[in-house]
Amino acid sequence: MAFEKFSNFFGINDEDQPVQQEADYSNNEKVVSMNSTTDSRTTSSKIAIYQPRVYADAKVVAKQLLNNKAVIVNFNNINDDSAKRIVDFLTGSIFAINGEIKRVGDKIFLCTPPKFEIDGSIPDINE
Repeated sequence: MAFEKFSNFFGINDEDQPVQQEADYSNNEKVVSMNSTTDSRTTSSKIAIYQPRVYADAKVVAKQLLNNKAVIVNFNNINDDSAKRIVDFLTGSIFAINGEIKRVGDKIFLCTPPKFEIDGSIPDINE
């Protein structure tokens, strides 16, 4: 009996077994399911290719960038003045979304949204 009182005083009982309780986090907004990520094998990335013919086509390219798609723009079928205006418009659009624009050919540009990375460069023939 004295041992029981002593055990109860220090919280040592044969009857008290440590019970593991599983926490229920189902209503906690900070817990995210590990299955919520998409499988990268089923998601395909696409690069759009545009050949603008008028200045108004620049909006179509900008909308693709806003939808997080990379775009290759070929200016072979447009005059140089309109091409310069479109490049200026796209440069401003890309700056606004934190993307990148890079010349990859004589009249060809690659425009990418923020999460794309352009690696490497094409050396200029005149260099």
